[in-house]
Amino acid sequence: MRFTPALIATFFAFPATAHELWIEPVQFQISPDSKFEAHIVNGQEFEGIRLAYIPRRFENFVVVTSEGIQSVDGRIGDTPAVQIEALPEGLAVFAYKSRVATVDYETYEDFQSFVDHKALGITREDHDARGLAPENFFEAYWRFSKSLVAVGSGVGSDSILGLETELVALENPYTDNMDDGFDVQLMYQGKTVPDHQIEIFDRAPDGAVTIDTVNTDADGRATITVTDGHAYMLDSVILREPSAELAERTGTVWETLWANLTFAVPE
Repeated sequence: MRFTPALIATFFAFPATAHELWIEPVQFQISPDSKFEAHIVNGQEFEGIRLAYIPRRFENFVVVTSEGIQSVDGRIGDTPAVQIEALPEGLAVFAYKSRVATVDYETYEDFQSFVDHKALGITREDHDARGLAPENFFEAYWRFSKSLVAVGSGVGSDSILGLETELVALENPYTDNMDDGFDVQLMYQGKTVPDHQIEIFDRAPDGAVTIDTVNTDADGRATITVTDGHAYMLDSVILREPSAELAERTGTVWETLWANLTFAVPE
């Protein structure tokens, strides 16, 4: 697979079969008087490259707290990318929308490998039926990443933030009982997404990562089995044909939208 200059400039090169982009707090639980820091990470299997704060990489980056919504501001080149002197008591929800990036698939088999990995349901027949080239074709993609952080008590709840696709936490992992799992709902254009894959990355305190998948139910909901003291990343991808405007502007024939959510479960 060959990556375009736009992709390299925006996210660095990772295999398109599994290149997630996520918000990774240095600490998922902090006190109200503590400085909060978080990395923006591009990689695979919950490991990757920590990116600096570069505004041209995203369209919108906000944090939702008990005091409302505010922009996540920084200085160009800041690492960690997120550095906030203090956050108000309660649950803080970070939300990041990237700018569009593109990737060039040298062969259809490369694309099918990605499609199969993310269970997107597209076949070679679907590709050919649109009269698309069997090689050297482009995909456009967007990132919609969220992260849940407990400040002090961590009391509060996630909500639908209006991202084109997003994973919405239906429980607070820092205050609710997680014995029966963590409930989440997948949204796309304001509607729930039934029978769709969510990939689960579970990182233990020793750094070991296990990966599993679950499908949403008829209401777009899924329950994630979680373990105390572990950090989690959930990831789900929507595949669609690009609009005529986007296709003309970027030269792409497929478009993906990536919903991502990170959080931790206290000891």
